[in-house]
Amino acid sequence: MSQGYNHARVQEYWQYVWERADAYAVPADAADPTYVLGMFPYTSGNLHMGHVRNYAITDAYARYRRMQGDDVLHPMGWDAFGLPAENAAYERYTDPESWTEACIAQMREEMETMGFGYDWDREVTTCRPEYYRWNQWFFRQFHEAGLVEYEAARVNWCPDCETVLADAQVVERGSPAEGVEEVCWRCETPVVGRELDQWFFTITDYAEELLDGLDDLEGWPEGVRETQRNWIGKRDGVRLAFAVEGDGGRGEVDGGRGEVDDGHGADDHEEGGHGESDYGDVEVFTTRLDTVAGATYLAVAPGHDLARALAETDEDVAAYVESVRGETGASGTTGVETDAVATNPVTGEEIPVYVAGYVLEDVGTGAVMGVPAHNERDHAFALEQDIALRQVVEPVGQASADLPAEPFTDDGMLTNSGEYDGLASEAARERLLDDLPGAETATTYRLRDWLISRQRYWGTPIPIVHCEDCGPVLVPEDDLPVELPEFVQTTGNPLADIDSFVETTCPECGGPAERETDTMDTFVDSSWYFLRYLSPALDEAPFDADLAEDWMPVDVYVGGEEHAVLHLLYIRFFTRALADLGLLEIREPVERLLNQGTVLHGGQKMSKKKGNVVNPHEYGAETTRLFVLSAAHPEQDFEWTAKDVSSAYDLQQTLFDMVSTFVDGPPGREESRPDDDYVAREIDRTVAAATEDYDRFRFHQAVNEIRDLAALLRQYRRHESPNEEVYRRGLRVLTRLVAPMAPYLGEELWNKLRGEGLVVDADWPSPEADVDTYGLERDLVRSLRADVRDIFDVADIEDAETIEVAVAPAWKFEAYEIARAADPEDAIVGEIMQRPSIQAHGETAQRYAEDLQARQQQLEPVLDREAAVAELQRAAWLLATEFDAAVEVRRAGPDDELADRARPGKPAIHVT
Repeated sequence: MSQGYNHARVQEYWQYVWERADAYAVPADAADPTYVLGMFPYTSGNLHMGHVRNYAITDAYARYRRMQGDDVLHPMGWDAFGLPAENAAYERYTDPESWTEACIAQMREEMETMGFGYDWDREVTTCRPEYYRWNQWFFRQFHEAGLVEYEAARVNWCPDCETVLADAQVVERGSPAEGVEEVCWRCETPVVGRELDQWFFTITDYAEELLDGLDDLEGWPEGVRETQRNWIGKRDGVRLAFAVEGDGGRGEVDGGRGEVDDGHGADDHEEGGHGESDYGDVEVFTTRLDTVAGATYLAVAPGHDLARALAETDEDVAAYVESVRGETGASGTTGVETDAVATNPVTGEEIPVYVAGYVLEDVGTGAVMGVPAHNERDHAFALEQDIALRQVVEPVGQASADLPAEPFTDDGMLTNSGEYDGLASEAARERLLDDLPGAETATTYRLRDWLISRQRYWGTPIPIVHCEDCGPVLVPEDDLPVELPEFVQTTGNPLADIDSFVETTCPECGGPAERETDTMDTFVDSSWYFLRYLSPALDEAPFDADLAEDWMPVDVYVGGEEHAVLHLLYIRFFTRALADLGLLEIREPVERLLNQGTVLHGGQKMSKKKGNVVNPHEYGAETTRLFVLSAAHPEQDFEWTAKDVSSAYDLQQTLFDMVSTFVDGPPGREESRPDDDYVAREIDRTVAAATEDYDRFRFHQAVNEIRDLAALLRQYRRHESPNEEVYRRGLRVLTRLVAPMAPYLGEELWNKLRGEGLVVDADWPSPEADVDTYGLERDLVRSLRADVRDIFDVADIEDAETIEVAVAPAWKFEAYEIARAADPEDAIVGEIMQRPSIQAHGETAQRYAEDLQARQQQLEPVLDREAAVAELQRAAWLLATEFDAAVEVRRAGPDDELADRARPGKPAIHVT
């Protein structure tokens, strides 16, 4: 009797064997390279279930590709910089480096326990000088290429983290009904605005290319691509000027009132400058030039030049600008009317000028032509501020004197627009573009430059010194890395309080200077780490360019969809920038992206805060791995349940018991029987199906194939003494199919079966016979067994003597294929009845042809007659075993009473 499988008893041994054999090392001269990568983890100190699911996916696929003969690179490293480590160290009265290194050691040990097969010789740790030196080197290269800017900017500030945030690190919390608040992506503290001198990577230089490149990323989920499209936010429209004067009267604009709409439509507007007379011209950007006659006010952002100028002489404007200074998002419908007026360039009417919180300084031109009858945000603002509405576009064929309750935002026909009345929106836009002086086509993007400055200690020091005479100066390449000094416990930015770090000399003039005390956004670390894995010990360059040409792009990258506009956008930018620097041949870093779903418990994502976390080691490494891979497709969420975990455990025990019993038991027979042929074919069919499942990351279906084959082999063994060769092959196939998902179990079974070498190095199984029709064969047998069960149930049969199975006559197969191949517009019945072999069956054939024509759209491929007979004869033992009856499989002849009922793919059945 088997004592049962216990992975904990064998894991240390197999870890030792793998390490001794250097099983996961990649040869230097890789002939068939495959790069499989999971997003490296932040060093939190413990693996959580999200980690396990991510890395179980990459590990299973990497092992599978290795068994397929590929040279597989499957590395692991640590996203080791970041504010959480600094905060954790502060809470524990230690330093971030010690805390991070302790977390890394713990996580590495847990990963090894889980059996993940990494090439640990390629491990990278982003907080070590040998890594972040190259962050600084890239900064220099980008700076010299014009991809770095240093400027005063209004930035997102998290009071709790005491650092700035990039736009993509600010998230919305709440709902439109209850109010939307912008908060920090890490700690959810409300974000405020600040004016600071900051460093930026000019990712906007690549906006168009990043957008266009999304169309070619066919291996990426459409959801990620669409998210990036929206974040880049390209809009084609028109810039035009509104003349603005001060101390003028307010012109009256006719218009009715509408109802408040809480929707938030896209702003169609942008930033302007000063020109002639008084305040000069203010430029706006709009995608709806056809609505310009409906502009009943002009609104500028609180940070716009016009707002600043008006605030100098208008106390109300100054007070409002100050009141929204700390706000980073659109401030609802708040605003203040000014003493300035603008002239609508189409109607010539004077319209009021407002400073409005919903207008953003860095979106468009920072100025909006307010068209409340045709824009949702303008509509809400106008109702709140009691500004007139004028409808200038109406639905085609639906002219009305009354304003609609909500803004009409679609194209239509122009009205109340003077000489442009009656034009369709598109035609009106073309005419207005030609007619309005200074109007010109323009393109804007939502994407903003990547703010990389962080006012924290635990990050890459920005390699800049500030000199009063020379300004910001790059640290010379020979002086890199600029290393972090010893940590000092303080609030705010610790680097600013370390005089020995701050005080230095200018590389250009030799005079006194101060080091930059900001550190880089940690997304810089992760924007190129996949390249460092190729040559982690290289000292002369960040990565080996020749190896990058061989291995890049990453073949499969697995990680969370939440990184769509953070990490995943930044790696695309970084790769393009490196290509333009001549360091890479490629411009896209990842060929195939897989977003893993969430593991739920109690209907919610596992979280320490919610108290629903399950320790990955609680049920054993391989039980956990098998469960997370078998529960659902990798991209789907699934619920953690003890019952399903138990099923994964039982599968391991079943396979271990089958192999142990076979190895310890008596030998099987040598002679062959039909049931041997069926089992051999089913082994081939399982290999074909499971291979397709692994290729498509359908591990849950591969597990089902393993379960089904195991059940068949057990039934085969119970039926009679199995053929030794067939049964052994079945067990060896099962072992190799399960090994990528449960590697300790795979090695144990392979060793018991006396497999050559390690299963991690074994060849992936292949079918011994043609399996082109394996799906049809399976469908035929499964359908037949289900039909027989139905007959037994409906007729309440308890004791059967014989089960007759009659395969349809040849002429029915001929007619069936004619119908399947025919064009639906053809006279199918006539074409079928033209065949002499079918005509001979008279009215029976006519009725069958009419039935085929009626069902033509539902006709699926079926096995041909002889293949169907052969397969059913091989499978007859399954029916005989299940129903304890003699089974006869035959071809239905001309006088066979079952012939009329038998159809291709659906044999007739008679039970005695």
